[in-house]
Amino acid sequence: MTDAQLAQAQAAVEVFSNRIYPDGERMRTRDLYWLGQAVAYQAAWLVGQFGLETRLDATQIQQDQVSSTLTGDGLVLAPMAKRALNRVSWMRSRTVHIRSAIEGAGPLVGDALSDGSDDHMVWAPYTGGP
Repeated sequence: MTDAQLAQAQAAVEVFSNRIYPDGERMRTRDLYWLGQAVAYQAAWLVGQFGLETRLDATQIQQDQVSSTLTGDGLVLAPMAKRALNRVSWMRSRTVHIRSAIEGAGPLVGDALSDGSDDHMVWAPYTGGP
């Protein structure tokens, strides 16, 4: 492995991760670990790739009655590097809770029998009739 190949692997991971090396001070240790793993996998994969810089962007290749379909990034990113990048915090999917208008409306004034006012009523056990 040459320094040029390692730099090429680092550059590819920076493009796919949307982060650059100088931003490392602002990243969590766990994210830096997975970025390092991605660079290592990418560098090892690069050694066996011929003409990586001159490949066409294709999703299906057919030659001699044999065809293969690749993902969009399958020709430029190592499979294990992609898996490592999926573990970086900003690359994972997230669920965002958006408060409804009723949640943020505050106490309801009005009908005490309304379902919307249940959260604002104090519960007390029934003690029986008069």
